[in-house]
Amino acid sequence: MKRGKFDSLISVSRIRSIQILTGLLFLYFLLMTLEIPLVLRTGKGLESSESSIFMNTLPVRSPDEDEFFVKESPAFSAPERKMGEFKKVSGLVFDEKAFDSVDKDDFSELHRAARDAFVVGKKILGEIESGNVKAELENQASNRTESCPNSVSLSGEEMLKNGKLMVIPCGLTLGSHITVVARPRWAHLEKDPKIALLRDSDESLMVSQFMMELQGLRAVDGEDPPKILHFNPRIKGDWSGRPVIEQNTCYRMQWGSALRCEGWKSKADEETVDGQVKCEKWIRDDDDHTEESKATWWLKRLIGRTRKVTVDWPYPFAENKLFVLTLNAALEGYHITVDGRHITSFPYHPGFTLEDSTGLYLNGDIDVHSIFAVSLPTTHPSFAPQQHLEMLNKWQAPLPRNGPVELFIGILSAGNHFSERMAVRKSWMQHESIKSSTYVARFFVAMHARKEVNLELMKEVEFFRDIVIVPYMDHYDLVVLKTIAICEYGVRTLAAKYIMKCDDDTFVRVDAIMKEVKKVPTGRSLYIGNINYYHRPLRHGKWAVTYEEWPEEEYPPYANGPGYVMSSDIANSIAMHFEKHKLRLFKMEDVSMGMWVERFNSSKQVEYVHSLKFCQFGCIDDYFTAHYQSPRQMICLWKKLQLKGKPRCCNMR
Repeated sequence: MKRGKFDSLISVSRIRSIQILTGLLFLYFLLMTLEIPLVLRTGKGLESSESSIFMNTLPVRSPDEDEFFVKESPAFSAPERKMGEFKKVSGLVFDEKAFDSVDKDDFSELHRAARDAFVVGKKILGEIESGNVKAELENQASNRTESCPNSVSLSGEEMLKNGKLMVIPCGLTLGSHITVVARPRWAHLEKDPKIALLRDSDESLMVSQFMMELQGLRAVDGEDPPKILHFNPRIKGDWSGRPVIEQNTCYRMQWGSALRCEGWKSKADEETVDGQVKCEKWIRDDDDHTEESKATWWLKRLIGRTRKVTVDWPYPFAENKLFVLTLNAALEGYHITVDGRHITSFPYHPGFTLEDSTGLYLNGDIDVHSIFAVSLPTTHPSFAPQQHLEMLNKWQAPLPRNGPVELFIGILSAGNHFSERMAVRKSWMQHESIKSSTYVARFFVAMHARKEVNLELMKEVEFFRDIVIVPYMDHYDLVVLKTIAICEYGVRTLAAKYIMKCDDDTFVRVDAIMKEVKKVPTGRSLYIGNINYYHRPLRHGKWAVTYEEWPEEEYPPYANGPGYVMSSDIANSIAMHFEKHKLRLFKMEDVSMGMWVERFNSSKQVEYVHSLKFCQFGCIDDYFTAHYQSPRQMICLWKKLQLKGKPRCCNMR
């Protein structure tokens, strides 16, 4: 009897449990029935629907858990994107009104700069699309009064008042020459530790040196003017202990390989410049001036051999001695003579034209008496990107396929980099995987300060179909916005499995990149590049980072900016947090990416893959990417890859 009563109690409890579960299921289905139409009407749940495209979606932590993120409601939004069509404007939208509704302390200086840049960029884009800019430029061209004098001259006093700079209004042309009359100062005791530390001994370092630079005053905006020719005579103070002349060029804020003339004449097999050697000989303190013996002299006289008379020229500059220097612009490069004698020749380097040389800057231990620039162009150099662009159908980008793509490559570029973009189109963007739309490559460009650049840029956008406009005013510290735009475009427009970021002077071996990517097991989050570990921010100098900008003593692990790859889940997380105004911005875009990946890694493990073949500076054989490649080098690298089938560098200048 007791056992039967116990069984009956169990059966009653089971019935009650089933009834409760049935009631809960009915309530759940009722709520779901009511909620789905509401979601469809209001658009809520969009974030989760976008995330469902990806295999690895980040479980987002609360922003309160991380000091990197602004604690505020969403201030960014992106329109819904359709795949299989070319989008010429980035989907990133900045809501500047968000700054008026919350405490200003919640936003960094970089956030406020981004707000201002988006406001100006949106206005400029609207003016271009309305046709107002085109009409304005046509009116300016008809009323242009800017003169292009045949010659320009300045006294030493006038040059000092101009900040040691002489402006050359319309640049140089073939046959132009500049003459400088000046006097080097007496050597002085050097106190600059950067120079003084070059000597190992304890003796005082006496220095006398100066520099003359041809600068491209109008070539860039928001950066130091490029140094088209840097001419640096060192009478005293060079690390070698002897007088030298060093020449170089600085392209895209990166110094090239210096040409040092140290008193020896260039080798016979070394390339010349317009038939002139790069370095002439002068007397050195280690020259062997031993005289012939009398017996040897008489022997040569008897056999009829006469002694060759040689002239030993001294170093062309001396302390407190007046000199006349002339710089000539010839067919292959610049030639410099001092007091009528040829001293050096420097070949033209890629990236600049003669008309870019719009300023002459002199500084250092020198007193300038006068400067003359003659045989200058008498007509204003026209803005002619068509000299770089080839409007041929074979260079047009194919439309992306309707389905997801394997790899999306976002290329950072500036509005006036017409020649760089054309070189990329004619080189690695001709890879069969890009032509077949298996991989997709797009340039990301912001608005330029010069209206004529923007106007020509929009023509380029329409024809080539490979440029995405990020609608903000371009600035060096805001490059990070283009990187975010690459992430947004890759995941929203193309649903790419992997997203790569590179620069327009980076040569990319797309097949080698994907081979490296596929070494990581499918489904894992990845971050691949030339990764820096334990790097510390510079607190002093030109590239200084303040404690307000970066309070930490070390940067997170980050891949160098010229080229890196991430999985789509990381890119999707970046785009979503940016739209919600929860993304910390930093002016160094590669460090910013490392910071965002590190935060993602705290919630889901990321596979960090380091390789030196993502070259940070220049090129190494068997590269994945090669950075700082000129347009000419881009074409050369592509030809070598096609003809030899092996990645070999092109070291031409």
